[in-house]
Amino acid sequence: MTLTELADEAVSHWNGSVTRLLRNRENAVFEVALPTGRAALRLHRQGYQDDAAIRSELWWCAALAREGVAVPAALPSRSGDFLVKLFNGRNASIIRWIEGDAFGEAGKPLPCAPEDRLTRHFALGQLLASVHSATDRLTLPPDFTRPCWDTAGLVGEAPFWGRFWEHPAAEPAQAEILRQARKFLRDQITDHQQQGGDFGPIHADVLRENVLVKAGSLSLIDFDDSGFGFRLYDLGTALSQNLYEPDYPQIRDALVAGYAETRPASFRMAEVFTLARCCASVGWAAPRLAPDDPIHKSHIARAVMCAQAVLV
Repeated sequence: MTLTELADEAVSHWNGSVTRLLRNRENAVFEVALPTGRAALRLHRQGYQDDAAIRSELWWCAALAREGVAVPAALPSRSGDFLVKLFNGRNASIIRWIEGDAFGEAGKPLPCAPEDRLTRHFALGQLLASVHSATDRLTLPPDFTRPCWDTAGLVGEAPFWGRFWEHPAAEPAQAEILRQARKFLRDQITDHQQQGGDFGPIHADVLRENVLVKAGSLSLIDFDDSGFGFRLYDLGTALSQNLYEPDYPQIRDALVAGYAETRPASFRMAEVFTLARCCASVGWAAPRLAPDDPIHKSHIARAVMCAQAVLV
């Protein structure tokens, strides 16, 4: 069965039709037309999140949307379930369409005008604070389950995205810095936890591609990697794509300031979690990309650069 045929099967559970394929990476995402309007169909990658975890993600998005947070609400199928099992065992879900253009693209300079860069990052900090605050007002269902981006999930013996310090493409000097970074992160995050560092459900993948902009307002999409973690990791993820921007210090300050309007934040810990995300990305790339993919070297170089700046 082709991908398009799977999409046709899936959207029939919502009485809709497929409009076009938007992307086919870890998940296949289609624009679809429903009786209620445009929506996004996601064919979930098999073997990544189990049914309970996906249902938890969809419940969370629906609950956040009801709280007025700018995230896409999950839409129930004809059966009333957010999740549908297809003929070949693949899961499908549909979320409400959100208008907007991506905040930016990985590996490319931010496209917005210089005067908008800080304003948008301040607004992004506010949006992330609203996600966390709205989540704290919710009562999670007893069967709510998601991956854990805690100390073990980031820098333990078996991190969620892999043992980044053992990446085969790392040169000996780079590998040594990554090992130092792991120890530093373990100590810093453990201390943060012991001091009551804010912990709870997080998006965990606040990349430019997952932030939509329309008329100056921001929305957050793609909760596929969401889980339980330290709240400032969401800020670190956003900052990890800005390390090569010439005004990175100002971007960092704007993002943290926007978040700190309503929630506790620390510039220092934001940078610690930026390093944590850079390292996690090294681990993510190792088993997923071809050995000669240039992303391996670029992710390692970025993590090393970040470590050399933070480990002081």
